[in-house]
Amino acid sequence: MSNQPYEGRREGYDPYQQPQQPQPQEPQQQPDWPQHTQQWEGRTWETQAQTPVPAADASYPPPQGYQTYGEPQGYGGAVGAPLPPEAPAQPWTPAHAPAAGEAPGAVGPADPSRPGGTLPESAGGADSAYGPATVIGQSRITDAQRARAEGRSPIIEPGMQPAALTALLALLLSGAAVIGEYALVVPLVLLQAVTAAGWFRLNGMWPARQGIALAFLGAVTADVALLAAGRENAPAAILGTLGVWVLLTLVLQLRSHADPDTRMYGLMATVVSAALSIIAAGYPAAEPDAVTVGAAAVAVAILARALPLPTAASVVVALLAAAGAGIAVGGMTDLGTQGAFLGLGAGACALIGHRVASYDYPSRFVHFTAGVALPLAAAAPAVYLLGRALG
Repeated sequence: MSNQPYEGRREGYDPYQQPQQPQPQEPQQQPDWPQHTQQWEGRTWETQAQTPVPAADASYPPPQGYQTYGEPQGYGGAVGAPLPPEAPAQPWTPAHAPAAGEAPGAVGPADPSRPGGTLPESAGGADSAYGPATVIGQSRITDAQRARAEGRSPIIEPGMQPAALTALLALLLSGAAVIGEYALVVPLVLLQAVTAAGWFRLNGMWPARQGIALAFLGAVTADVALLAAGRENAPAAILGTLGVWVLLTLVLQLRSHADPDTRMYGLMATVVSAALSIIAAGYPAAEPDAVTVGAAAVAVAILARALPLPTAASVVVALLAAAGAGIAVGGMTDLGTQGAFLGLGAGACALIGHRVASYDYPSRFVHFTAGVALPLAAAAPAVYLLGRALG
């Protein structure tokens, strides 16, 4: 190692710089493209000379070796291997739009190996269960919206199974009325609980435990008041409980911190649910014979309504069946043939409750709660009023 002082070294000399070996001089070729086009003079990874780009086609194509949209990926080549020649540029067609000269319905699923990004019709485009691929996806629509767009009715009726449960509960009410007033309370409480839960779910409010509990508590309070006051004071017991519960619901909703629209919606749902559950107490308030005839008519009407018939014909058959059940069961009681009017009125109110439970594509839970309870709850005022009028 040299110990000569730094002052004696050559100016500009760097002791840490590696000696440069002379580079072979490459013959310079005259480019064929226009002189105004820039040319990269340094070393690159390319080992082959590129084909000159004509001035007419110089529209900023992607660099060689970059993967363009729609081309298959391939990383198996060695570093520095020559790349395949580029395919002629073709216009890209989105996967959800038909290509030029092609029918709009003939677009199939996306295929990156084909120009335009679509498969032919024979490759499963028309028979595929999936729609065409999109960038942002498709917004989901409900069954009711799809039915309205297709011109169909968005109403689905509960069907035979909920109708059978309604008929079973109605027969329990009819048989318990013969036994006594306290025996009637057992199926009545079950009816009121299902009514409170079904109305909230029918309005899309679930879970709503506080509202359901409040409505059910109002129904139980009406039952206790009715049993304590007696059948002769039934209107005061039922209407008094209903008024107190509407005021209580209003106070509770005013203390809520939700926005005004939400509070109003919750108030209406709670009030109606409590009203329907409390009005169902009209069964023990009515005469036992009227309860027996009315509940049997509701059972027959709902079963007839669930038959696979056109809507108009099904309604007529259900009303006739309710009147016939009123005559048949009324003959076993003191009502006689007047039971036809009671059965017809109870059956008509039950069909109204059945129609309300069928609104706007309800779920299966709605069918087995509101679809079961609303026909019986809606028929309770008719049973009470007609039973007093005919008795």
